[in-house]
Amino acid sequence: MELVQPLHAPGFSLRQLNGRDWLYALVVLMAAGVAYSRYGHAMDGYEQGILAGSTLGLIALGWFWKSWQWYFPLSGALALGGLALYGDDLARGQTSFGLKFLLSSQSAIMWMCFLYFLATAVYWLGLLRRSDFLNRVGSGLTWAATVLGLTGLFVRWGESYLIGADVGHIPVSNLYEVFVLFCLITALMYLYYEARYQARQMGAFVLVVISAAVGFILWYTFDRQAHEIQPLIPALQSWWMKIHVPANFVGYGAFALSAMLGVAELLAMRGILTNKLPKPEVIDEVMYKAIAVGFLFFTIATVLGAMWAADAWGGYWSWDPKETWALIVWLNYAAWLHVRLVKGWRGAVLAWWAVIGLFVTSFAFIGVNMFLTGLHSYGTL
Repeated sequence: MELVQPLHAPGFSLRQLNGRDWLYALVVLMAAGVAYSRYGHAMDGYEQGILAGSTLGLIALGWFWKSWQWYFPLSGALALGGLALYGDDLARGQTSFGLKFLLSSQSAIMWMCFLYFLATAVYWLGLLRRSDFLNRVGSGLTWAATVLGLTGLFVRWGESYLIGADVGHIPVSNLYEVFVLFCLITALMYLYYEARYQARQMGAFVLVVISAAVGFILWYTFDRQAHEIQPLIPALQSWWMKIHVPANFVGYGAFALSAMLGVAELLAMRGILTNKLPKPEVIDEVMYKAIAVGFLFFTIATVLGAMWAADAWGGYWSWDPKETWALIVWLNYAAWLHVRLVKGWRGAVLAWWAVIGLFVTSFAFIGVNMFLTGLHSYGTL
């Protein structure tokens, strides 16, 4: 099988940076400086370390992926606009037009949901009609949804502190918030690979799993009123949550993306939509890279979770159902990477494996919360 090469060869050097790259870095450093000057007195040493590490990570990500240089500042600017409309009065969310219909956290996230649904439909139309224009529109809609989703999370973070200093927390504490995070991470990873491989046709499949998550968000919002901000339970009142949960969901997003690409590859190999999809070799390569990135971050998240458990419960591992299923997920993708890299497997077997892996991951993500009890039972539906 011919090795697939991306359009842009990887590689990085400081000499490649231009004025826009350094301007982006300056903006991130200034934002971090403002955050520290305003809230540094309330941070412990660990949280100051997270702020410093996040700042460096955001700069590195912007240098590596140029689209991040406009995406992240734009989302931040919109969030600051929304918080400025609030002032110090959370009740303005019901009277301010800008908040009520666009920039409150709930409004922004509902726009995100609508735009992801619309992007899914447009991507499918573009795929079936082989229309590059419709595929570009789908990509633009996905970007717009992802901007508003991150804006919504930023504003929700600020809203929690408007409720009370003892209520305020990073918005990754319940299923509503992490499903929004899952949508954003999956979409961002897809948008990166879409641009790198010039393969917008993959969006028709990847956006399906994002739309499924959006469906859960809408049900959870209107049936359970889960969008209402609640104080953190004692088990989650820890700085560990700020690094463990995002790392975990990079893994979940990558595994979901790879599963949907597995579906696309299986269809292409069976002659279905073959002339409309990228070559199976391209899909296979993107699927592999997504799993490799997801496995790295899931490994980091698992280690961080063990350290958090030791800090909270006095032991690194207790064979709690959530921990056990996290290990099953880790072993599943470790085996997938082993047979691809060491044994040289390719094609249908690994595509099926990636698809089945999504069901394993989904049970670890939400099925354990629904059907099993343990130390993580605070995450039940």
